[in-house]
Amino acid sequence: MDGSRASSLTEKEFPFPGTAPRGPSGPGRTPDSRTPDSRTPEDSTAGGRSTNGVTADAGTRALLAALTALQPATSSAGMIDQLRGLEDLKSAIAGVQAQITVAFDRSERQHQAQAGVPTAEQGKSVGAQVALARRESPARGSRLLGLARALVTEMPHTLTALHTGQLNEWRATLLVKETACLSSADRTAVDEELSPDTGTFTGCGDKTITAAAKAAAYRRDPRSVVNRAAHAANERFVSIRPAPDTMAYLTALLPVKNAVAAYAALTRTADGARASGDTRSRGQLMADTLVERTTGVPGGITRVELQVIMTDRALFQGDSEPARITGYGIVPSAWARDLIHPDPSDNSAPATERHAYNVWLRRLYTAPATRELVAMDSKARLFTKAQKRFIVARDDTCRMPYCDAPIRHVDHIIPWHRRGPTTITNGAGLCEACNHTKEVSGWKAHPRPRPGPGKDPRHALRITTPTGHTYHSTAPPLPGARYRT
Repeated sequence: MDGSRASSLTEKEFPFPGTAPRGPSGPGRTPDSRTPDSRTPEDSTAGGRSTNGVTADAGTRALLAALTALQPATSSAGMIDQLRGLEDLKSAIAGVQAQITVAFDRSERQHQAQAGVPTAEQGKSVGAQVALARRESPARGSRLLGLARALVTEMPHTLTALHTGQLNEWRATLLVKETACLSSADRTAVDEELSPDTGTFTGCGDKTITAAAKAAAYRRDPRSVVNRAAHAANERFVSIRPAPDTMAYLTALLPVKNAVAAYAALTRTADGARASGDTRSRGQLMADTLVERTTGVPGGITRVELQVIMTDRALFQGDSEPARITGYGIVPSAWARDLIHPDPSDNSAPATERHAYNVWLRRLYTAPATRELVAMDSKARLFTKAQKRFIVARDDTCRMPYCDAPIRHVDHIIPWHRRGPTTITNGAGLCEACNHTKEVSGWKAHPRPRPGPGKDPRHALRITTPTGHTYHSTAPPLPGARYRT
C-alpha cells in the first residue's frame, strides 16, 4: 500500500490519506490555543517530576499541530496506510534527532574549548542534556548520544535508511551495537556492505539484522570481534529492578560458562528437592535456592536494612493506605503489615522464613496541616546519618528528572563552597552519575521556595542546564499524603 505522502508538512496539508482537520473545539486547534487539558512545557509533568523551559521551534510546532489534526481514515486500507506512514515519520524524526544531537555535541564542545575547558572534560554533560530534552534517563541519554555519533559520522547508509523509514530507531541501534568493536573505517565499510537504505532488510526481524551485522563485522575484522568477546567478561554485573505485585527482577550478566553452570546447579537442586517430596514448583525452588545460597541464611534475610514507610494508621489500624519501600516503590499495606509482623497461622512458608529477621520501628514526623516531613538542620559541612536517612526516605530515587536510579549520594543542592547550608531543604538524593553531572560547569540547582497554604508542600528543586533550560523535580508523595495543587 502506498500512503501517497506529500513532500512537505504544513498545518493545512497533512501527508496521510483520509485526513481532515477538525473544528476549533477538537484536537486540531492552532498552536496558540489553549484548552483545560493542554499543557505547556512550563506545567508538564512526568512521574511527579516536572520539566519546563524547553520550547519547540516554529517547525516543530507546525508538525505537532498537523499531527493533532490527523483523524483516522474512512477505510480499513487507509488506516493501515496511516499507521505505516506514521511509523515512517517516527523513523525520520529519529534520524533528524540524531543529526541535531551531533550538532549540539559539536557546539557544546566548541563553546567549552573557547572557555578554556580541558579537552578531557569537554562534552561531559552533553548526554545528560540530551536525556533531559528527550525525557529519558541520563544513562539512556548517553546511549542516544553514542548512537547519533555513529550514525552521522560513520554509518550514512543506516542513517539514510532511518530517514526514509526503511529502519526504525531500534534496528538502527542493533546495527550500531554490533559494529561497535570496529574501527571507524571498518564500520563505514560494513555500513556500505549492508547498505540498509537499498532495502536490504525489508521484511527482516531483529535476529536477522543482528546476525547480518555480526557476520559482516567478523569478515571485516575477525580479531576485533574475538577481542570483544574476550573482554565482554569485564562487563559482568548484577542489577535489580522493580516488577509488578511486590516482586523484583534480580539480573546477572555473566560469562556463558558461569551462567550455564549456575543455572544447572539450581536446576539440579530443585529437581532433587522435588524428588524428595517438596511441593514447591521447580521455578520456586530454583528462586529460593538462589536467595539462600547468595545470602547464606534460610529465607534469604540478612542484616540488610529494608526501609518500609507507612502511616501509623496503616500499620496499627489496618488502614488501606499503601506503603512504600525505599528504592522499590509502592506496595499494598496488607503486604507490608505481613512483612513487618507475619501471621503465625500462615503455613505457606517455613517458620524460619517467617521470623528470620528483626523489626525496628523508626518514627517519621510530619506537619499536621501539610503532611510534610519535619526538617532538621546542621552546621556541619557533611550531612549527618539522620539527615541522610531522612533525605533518602523523602526522595526515594535519584532526583534528577527522568532518572529513577537508586540514590548513591546525598549532596548539597547549592554547593557548600557557595555557602549552601547543610539542611534537609538544601539536600537531595542523587545517583552517582547525576551527582557528577551537577558539578560540571554551567549546571545550577536551587531549592524552590516553600509554597503557600493549600499548595503542594513536597520538596522541590529547580535544575538549570548550560543552555539555560530549566527543569523542576518534586519529591514523590509520602504514604497517606493528600496534596492539593
